[in-house]
Amino acid sequence: MTSQELNNIFESFSHLKALIIGDVMVDAYLWGNVDRISPEAPVPVVSVTKKEHRLGGAANVVLNVQALGATPIVCSVIGNDENGQLFLDLLKKRNLSSKGIIQSESRKTTVKTRVIGGNQQMLRVDQEIEEEITLDEANQLFERISEIISKENIDVIIFQDYDKGIITSDLIEKVAGFAKLNNIPVAADPKKKNFLNYKGISLFKPNLKELKEGLNVDLDIGNENEFHEAIEKFKQQQGIEAVMVTLSSKGIFVSNAESQIVIPAHPRDVADVSGAGDTVISVAALCLALNLPSVFTAKLANLAGGQVCEKVGVVPIDQELLKKEATQLLSE
Repeated sequence: MTSQELNNIFESFSHLKALIIGDVMVDAYLWGNVDRISPEAPVPVVSVTKKEHRLGGAANVVLNVQALGATPIVCSVIGNDENGQLFLDLLKKRNLSSKGIIQSESRKTTVKTRVIGGNQQMLRVDQEIEEEITLDEANQLFERISEIISKENIDVIIFQDYDKGIITSDLIEKVAGFAKLNNIPVAADPKKKNFLNYKGISLFKPNLKELKEGLNVDLDIGNENEFHEAIEKFKQQQGIEAVMVTLSSKGIFVSNAESQIVIPAHPRDVADVSGAGDTVISVAALCLALNLPSVFTAKLANLAGGQVCEKVGVVPIDQELLKKEATQLLSE
């Protein structure tokens, strides 16, 4: 691929519109310095220098899609609470639409608070609810999703599943069916609970841990034949066109109708792996919307996932940095 072709791909991202469905949350950060151990318990004392709130969970996919130049619309259910309002304020601050957000009296908005001392994550505190949304909320959500698909020119749908109850088997089936009727490709980043509920979609992107848990099989990427056979069987069973498995420092395994191949990761100074999967699915989904080859898609997504690992905290991709590295490493 030439550097001009790469530039054209990045330029094409800006014409795309992506619908993201999943468990959204607020990422809270307490940044500080550590210079002593507490006299009360054998734990470090973090002197807080900065507090910060960011969009998290499926909303980090929204940020990545936006950072790549495309237009994201997020669909989810949050609490009608203080943190729910904070989430809506964060969307507004980023000029992001809240038309797909439903507020519920029966749920609380998920907040993940990370305490970071000297660029090292010391502790994470989660405030969340993991029960499935009610039938009424699920119906409202699908109604909102189908309305957006009917009114907007959606190029790709992304399921970003964190097992927090927003995505249900019924919702997956309805959305996948509606997407098929409208010729919209669907990508999914799954978790254990709904792993086998994603059927007939275009792209399925678990990490290796999620794959093992979802299939309940202790797969070893080193045992090539067994690994390839398991993916092929799963792909056919689910009616999925392409599977990408992120392998952490080993790269990405990609399987489609033509090939099964591991794309090696590039050497990185890893600071924090949080949010890398969000970045990978964002890049992969936009490439899917452009009908780009799976192997190229995996290569570009691989670079993007690696880049965000070099930063502390959950951060979206930097489009210019990705374009620069892709031009150096992927162009001919």
